[in-house]
Amino acid sequence: MATVFREGFLKGRAALITGGGTGICRGLALALAGAGCDVAITSRSAEHLEPTAGDLRAIGVRAHAVTGDVRQPADVARVVGESVEALGRLDVLINGAAGNFICLAENLSPNGFGTVVDIDLKGTFNVSKAALPHLKRHGGVVLSISATLHYLGSIAQAHVSAAKAGIDALTRVLAAEWGPYGIRVNGIAPGPTDGTEGVRRLTSEATRAAIAQNCPLGRLTTIEDLANATLFLCSDAAAFITGVTLVVDGGLWLRSARVLEAMGEATQP
Repeated sequence: MATVFREGFLKGRAALITGGGTGICRGLALALAGAGCDVAITSRSAEHLEPTAGDLRAIGVRAHAVTGDVRQPADVARVVGESVEALGRLDVLINGAAGNFICLAENLSPNGFGTVVDIDLKGTFNVSKAALPHLKRHGGVVLSISATLHYLGSIAQAHVSAAKAGIDALTRVLAAEWGPYGIRVNGIAPGPTDGTEGVRRLTSEATRAAIAQNCPLGRLTTIEDLANATLFLCSDAAAFITGVTLVVDGGLWLRSARVLEAMGEATQP
């Protein structure tokens, strides 16, 4: 990752990242560690956590890996408690646990819809609420990973669009409620992110070509783009920014009707 920020500017702070073992959130964990932040990561699967925890320690920060399910409040309380005990404090919470799949609404089961809402939206609420007492001690940052899918009608994405729209609403409400505690609450809405499992599984080569062609800045989002946005929002440079969801997609959503046409053709029977 190119050096954009002052070395060690998050030293002495500690973060908890849900979904932090893989994909985008692994990249965010490594970026925070590179800035000197101690990092705890959680996921339902230990096999996703330990390699990343090892990479974090190799950077030279304290790291803690703990399994848990963000849908289960008892699990969440344990995860947050263990993370704070291991790192000594909590300054940054990144809500990144998520689930998604391609399915037209007419074929979507109530269970399928509910599972995504439970992980993405309810999980974000569960972890944020459990982290609140610890964030109140020093002030801090909550950053939730959203999406741009709900800005327009994204075909075969009713479930995740509903969940991410809820996350954006939650971000605004918590920013208003928790600002007096010195806690800033923001979100990041990534575009389709190159090299992630989601893009590999949910898009085709034709869709990825359409994305790059129609994006004003001419390419897919990268994990480095998202890491830089995260570092900014977690830094003192963003000390007066709260209640916003920052779109990091190169302007793609402004032209996404064209991309949606390509996705629609790919999902029609």
